[in-house]
Amino acid sequence: MTKNSPSDVLQQIEKHYASLSPSGKSIAHYIQQNPIAVLSQSTSLIAEKTGTSKATVSRFFRQLGFDSHQQAKDALVQLREQGVPVVSPSSGVLQHESDSKNLANTFASTSSEALTEVAKLLASAGQITLIGFRNAYPIALHFRQQLKQIRTSVRVLPQPGQTLSEDIIDLGENDVVVLFGFRRRTRQFKYVLNSIKQCKTVLVTDPTGQGYRQSVDHLLVTHIGSDSPFDSYAAPMSLVASLCNLTYEALGSAAADRVDAITEIYIQMDELESPKR
Repeated sequence: MTKNSPSDVLQQIEKHYASLSPSGKSIAHYIQQNPIAVLSQSTSLIAEKTGTSKATVSRFFRQLGFDSHQQAKDALVQLREQGVPVVSPSSGVLQHESDSKNLANTFASTSSEALTEVAKLLASAGQITLIGFRNAYPIALHFRQQLKQIRTSVRVLPQPGQTLSEDIIDLGENDVVVLFGFRRRTRQFKYVLNSIKQCKTVLVTDPTGQGYRQSVDHLLVTHIGSDSPFDSYAAPMSLVASLCNLTYEALGSAAADRVDAITEIYIQMDELESPKR
């Protein structure tokens, strides 16, 4: 693949549509309606489906900026590996099968000692700051909800509509920051890492984030890949659950007492639906 070759077939169709021949437009319509055809069908089959010829299909891909049909396939595969939602020939794989594989790979490569060490850090921290952008934000938010039941001083950043600098400036050596960053991270990500070196840091990421290993104190790698168009965050959520349970154990009776106190307030304020309905 050439350095400046296009990466998104559908985007290139939209860009070059006006200059396509009638036959080229027929192929474009077919691929727009069946994006998976680029990956799953041969040049001959696309020609058959669109009533054109192999030469016309090959010319069509060159008009889009690709060297060949194969290069267009490679570009889509590369996009999916980067986390871009792309339909593939394997998209029919059951989601739970993909999740099971990711869970197994995540915990096979993460030692119980590493999880316990992070949990002890979370139990003893003066304050815990959880930072997540884009798809990582809901995971950070869930983590906060669980940790708040067993200890004080847990917060999530960034707050809606707010910048980070005002909060990061207050971090100190007694703080622990858990940063969630999965593929297709924001450009801001590396600058955040450089700005939190004064405290203990934990990075929860996917394999593409391993390059940041030297920038954090603890690195936990989870697997989110899927043959379906969208990544799955079952493994990161399961890792969070494991960390919460281990932190509970590390805190001991203090965590249990806090849970009891919160439960009592739930009852007093009638905040939760009664289990007896």
